[in-house]
Amino acid sequence: MKRLALYGVLFGVLGFVACGDDGSSADGSGVDPENEVSTIDITENSSADAATSSTEVAASSDNAGLSSAQNQEPASSASVLESSSDVVPESHEEKFNSLVSTFTLKPFEGPLANPHKGFTVPTEGTWIFDPAVEYGPYGEWKNGAWDLVTYGSGYQKWSDLHKGDGVYDWSELDALLEALASHGMGYALRVFPYTPSFIKGDDTPTEEYDWTPPYLYEKGAKKITAITDDGYRAQVPVWDDSIYLKAAKEFAEALAAKYDGDPRIEYIDIRSFGEWGEWHVSHLQGSEMPSLEIQKDMVKHYASLFHKTQLVLTSDGYGDIYTYALSLGITKRDDGLIGIPGTADSLVRAYKAGLPTIAENLGGYEIMLGYNDIIPGGYLKWTPERWVSAITTAHLTYYVLDQESDCAYKFYKENKALADSMTHVIGYNFRITDASLSTVAGTKETRKVLDLTVKNTGVAPCFFDIYMVAEFVDSTGTALAQLGETVKIPKKTFKDGDTQKFSFVYAVSGRETDVSALPGVNVALSLYESEEDFKAGKNPTVRFDNDGYLKNKKLILKP
Repeated sequence: MKRLALYGVLFGVLGFVACGDDGSSADGSGVDPENEVSTIDITENSSADAATSSTEVAASSDNAGLSSAQNQEPASSASVLESSSDVVPESHEEKFNSLVSTFTLKPFEGPLANPHKGFTVPTEGTWIFDPAVEYGPYGEWKNGAWDLVTYGSGYQKWSDLHKGDGVYDWSELDALLEALASHGMGYALRVFPYTPSFIKGDDTPTEEYDWTPPYLYEKGAKKITAITDDGYRAQVPVWDDSIYLKAAKEFAEALAAKYDGDPRIEYIDIRSFGEWGEWHVSHLQGSEMPSLEIQKDMVKHYASLFHKTQLVLTSDGYGDIYTYALSLGITKRDDGLIGIPGTADSLVRAYKAGLPTIAENLGGYEIMLGYNDIIPGGYLKWTPERWVSAITTAHLTYYVLDQESDCAYKFYKENKALADSMTHVIGYNFRITDASLSTVAGTKETRKVLDLTVKNTGVAPCFFDIYMVAEFVDSTGTALAQLGETVKIPKKTFKDGDTQKFSFVYAVSGRETDVSALPGVNVALSLYESEEDFKAGKNPTVRFDNDGYLKNKKLILKP
């Protein structure tokens, strides 16, 4: 305990303050604040009502200096400052006690699955949640990979969604979206016009691999006969046919009218052309991609329709079309990671453009273990080091954990510790590195200031608005009082590697009950995807990378 002669303390910040960490002293003088003695007044007019609206913060590591209080290092232990009996205060001053308490912070152990980032496995229908599916989340295999999965992915057939001229059927897709949402997962939408995967011979029925709506051919859309890598003859649409292009644009319009801004959808691929809609025809001899002008026109059309949901240019959209897509805010995915050298590096352009990057490996886990590591002439095999490098090099926000039909069961069984650890790396990852609570108790007012230092230790920014809330809660996590304001952190402003500081102030007059002083009361922190969710009393959906969570996903700070 330190006994100092002080006249009082004036808190100039009554709500929230956020600034970057530049390591400087409070006033820029280089004086150690722990050893500095101040003479400051607390007057009768210093009390403030707790704020109820949110404060928007576009803070970054470059915002140092917004508040001198934020540059002080947290105390290493609690200390008390008491008024001295040798000093007779003036009539407008009051005596006070000051206490600074720090909290013990430990990283969260195990997989940390947070929304709008992370890993996926094939989820092509609601049947995946049937307990009879052994590798599903409720199957008898007890597939632990599902603990890492934050969103579903798969493909939809264009012909199943687009039934006729102006006729669309979204029923099965909606059912899947609802099933995923009920399990806390979003969905990555991919609509395929064509797949050579199911061409097994010259007599393979066309509808098994050509998923162009059949009515287009009835209207006169052209198609050709191409030769597959296995030498089979197959029917392929003419990608620049006017009837085909018109229908592809009309489908984009209907898709946007139905799903743009739908919170259940993470992103939508633009898959208008080529095998699997990947903007290439490398396995179909005789088929040709449309011109660059037509490709740009389709991309521009999608961009004009979707104003909320993130659009994605698919794997083989390289060169000028990649550049053009980035200029429209359309990001890039690559489905050749690890197996093909340089594919992870190709996504860095999208990351530098401030967009989330998306990827899938060249093949399934078991297949890639058998690759020959011969370049050129072969492919690189999967190794733990290459997997980690792919995530960090490409600054991935979204990644297919494994595209094998067992939903990553074998992959996770053989790489559990590594996979769990990378949930703390992929995308954003918020870790509280310092936390302290300062209390100044006077005869007229008690004020508490919670100071936090938070670092994004992931490899990408947070690409959605996030809302931070500090509360005093009881042992069950029930809120008793909010500290200061709800803090809005706008999307893309909390970048990977950045450290930001936040303060929350709680003030109560001497005539009011200080709920923070009640037995069993703790400080809790929460992260929400919307302020409305917090106001409606819903549980938070985003977690800090710190230990100490209650069942309602509120983080309890402990001394």
